[in-house]
Amino acid sequence: MAGAQNGFSGGKRAKERQRAEKKANKEERRRVRQAEKANTDSADGIDPDIAHIVPGPQPSALDDEDAADDTTEE
Repeated sequence: MAGAQNGFSGGKRAKERQRAEKKANKEERRRVRQAEKANTDSADGIDPDIAHIVPGPQPSALDDEDAADDTTEE
């Protein structure tokens, strides 16, 4: 009855339980995400987002503008 006299109704315990459940759910989602990420990596070890990019010098944006101006003047 000491709990009822001071106004404690178990709210703190319920909050702690909810916090622990949320933490467990978050850890489970993290584990699932890590497993999915490990399975989706390419076999070559190359990031699929940048696999199509060719290294080397890139065409100049200024050259493209000059070429476009030359063709319109004729």
